[in-house]
Parts: sequence; structure tokens; C-alpha cells
Amino acid sequence: MRPTTPLAAPAALAALVALSTLTACGGGPAAAQGGGANGGKGTVTIRIPDPGNAGVLARGKKDGSLDKALAAVGAKVAWTGSAGPFAPAAQAMNADKLDIATGSITSGITSLSQSPGFAFFTATDPDPVGEGILVREGSDIASVRDLVGRKVAVNKGGTGEYLLLKALAEAGVPADKVERVYLRPDQTAAVFNAGQVDAWAVWSTYAVAEIGAGKAHFLADGAAIGSDNYSLNAVRSGFAKDHPEIVRALYTYLHDNSAKEKKDPAAYLNVFTDAGPTAVNGKAKEVQISFTGKGGTVDPIDPEDIRRFETVAGFYADQKVTPDKVDIAGHLLDIEKLS
Repeated sequence: MRPTTPLAAPAALAALVALSTLTACGGGPAAAQGGGANGGKGTVTIRIPDPGNAGVLARGKKDGSLDKALAAVGAKVAWTGSAGPFAPAAQAMNADKLDIATGSITSGITSLSQSPGFAFFTATDPDPVGEGILVREGSDIASVRDLVGRKVAVNKGGTGEYLLLKALAEAGVPADKVERVYLRPDQTAAVFNAGQVDAWAVWSTYAVAEIGAGKAHFLADGAAIGSDNYSLNAVRSGFAKDHPEIVRALYTYLHDNSAKEKKDPAAYLNVFTDAGPTAVNGKAKEVQISFTGKGGTVDPIDPEDIRRFETVAGFYADQKVTPDKVDIAGHLLDIEKLS
């Protein structure tokens, strides 16, 4: 658990408290069987993107521990689609097709600028070692300043664009001196390895394979960049209003098991299979274990987090990624006040 410091503006804290009684943005689906601890409402279905082959939710899906935790509050999971970029997940929550999603504060800010129907209820500290700006082995790019006149692949409005802009700002390089090439992360590896871009601003989901294969290394990682790129969990606002006890139970599960994952990262890799495209093996597995062990845990959003969120929102506005500074405090849940 991170230490808390009273650095948030009073208005932000007031909004954080007020959001424990969210206004409705649409009701969540419920199946009329079973009872549980949700006041006799019947078994409530919570829609979560399928976690794939790694992580806390993947292990919870396989060993039944997530089902058990949610059954205690009268809920069950419906796995919908697969985990991916936050922007389409935010749209799905807005359309009442998804209840939970995970994303970065950076992609969250751009999604919040578009009439959001969701709120964030957890924060995981920025990744100091698993995100950054990748360059190919043998590249003549030795510093962030060497990116001047080069092409860098980024995902528009999300982690990649933030990492690049933040790195350039820290190095005193004007953003217009580097060409941003907007690509989907899952389509960038081939472009990067073919030399069509000179660098790739990216996070561990995609960086591990490149580093593990000996193809690339970080020119600057999250710590060097001074990244405030938190990972967050979001919940559909209507679901949080109707089922706060379920959101609280899910938070507790994520918090407790993320601490276990940090202590034993290997146990949360290759959960369903150790072969095929979703498996991580060899040097890449070692890299992922190292990254996870140095990462954060799923925690409540505290005052220091809010201050840093607002710093990112201000930075995005200054960099013209968003037309104005996005209101963050109005879309945060105080998980410790849910019951």
C-alpha cells in the first residue's frame, strides 16, 4: 500500500467522496437466480474482458477463486471479448455492454473527454521499468535528444504518445522536432522491426517480446522519463451505483492478489497454456517476471494519486492532445466508502 499525503486540491477530494454515491448512467444486467449478500437482488452478472493467459484475473478464472469471491456478494462473471486498448472498452461501458475495464490514466483522460459513463476505482503506481521508448539493438540513437528528426511509433492519445511527449519535454526537445507515427500497438512490432520507424513508445505488454528476443532495449524507461502513467480499473457508473458491494469485493480481490503476483510473478504467467502465441517463455519470461516484481499493486485512489492524475491532464492539454484540461476528480470513486 502506498503512503498517502494530503496533496490533492479540496475540490478534487470533495468530488472523490461525492462519487461514492454516483448518479446512474444505466442499469447493469442481473440474472434472477440465487441470492448471496446483495440484498436478495438475485445473482448479478458483471461483464469483464477475458484476461487471456496471464495476470490476476486469468489465475482467478482458472482456479475458481474469483468466482468464489464474487459469489459471496451475489455476483458472477461473464467474460466478454478480450482485454485490449482502453478506448474501445470505454465505449463499450458507455454503451452498457461492459462493466469493468483496465487502462492507463493517459488513455483514460482521452476517453474522459468524450461524455464518459464510467469512473475509476483503483490505481496502480506507474511502471518504472516496463514502459518506455524502445530502440532496436544496434541503433545509433543513444539519448532522447537523438530522436530529433526521427520517426517514433505511438498509440494516439494513450500511453505511447504520453511517454514520448513526456520524454521530449524532460529532455527539452520541442515535440514538433520528432515525427509521431500513430499505430495500433498490436500492429507496430512488424513496422518497428522492419525499420520503418526509429523508435517505439510502448509498455510491457508489447515491450517484453522485443526485449526478450534481444531485438530492442529501452532508450529511456518509465523512471527515467518521470512517468505518471498509472494503471487504473474503471467501472460503468450505473453498475457502481446499483452494486457498490460487488465493486468493493472485486477491488479487494484485485488488491490482495496483485500483492501475491508481485511476490511470485511466475505463478501468474502461462496460466492456461505454456505454448503458443499467448505464452511467454525463455528470456521474455525472465524479463516479464522482473518487470512484474518491480511494479505496483492495485490500491485505492489516494490524494497523491489525484494530484498526479491532474498533472497528466494538464500536460495533455498543454501538449494539445486534448483541447482542454479534462476533469479527473469528477470521475473517481473512493473505494473505501463503497459498501
